[in-house]
Amino acid sequence: MRPDCAPADLSLPTLADEAVVEIHTFLNDFVLLFEAHYGGQLHRYYQDHSPENLVQPDLFRSHTPDEPPF
Repeated sequence: MRPDCAPADLSLPTLADEAVVEIHTFLNDFVLLFEAHYGGQLHRYYQDHSPENLVQPDLFRSHTPDEPPF
């Protein structure tokens, strides 16, 4: 869960064990298919938004002693 999201207060019905297993299997299979199809885009998005890629290198350039720090 993302840290900026509050947990949802869901009111889920009681289900038979077999139904829970079938839904769980379906959701797992769906996530695997989704990641297989969109994995490259997911990887690219998270790579582009990683801290290493968000920091601007100019902020950390070194200055010479005769150059003012600001």
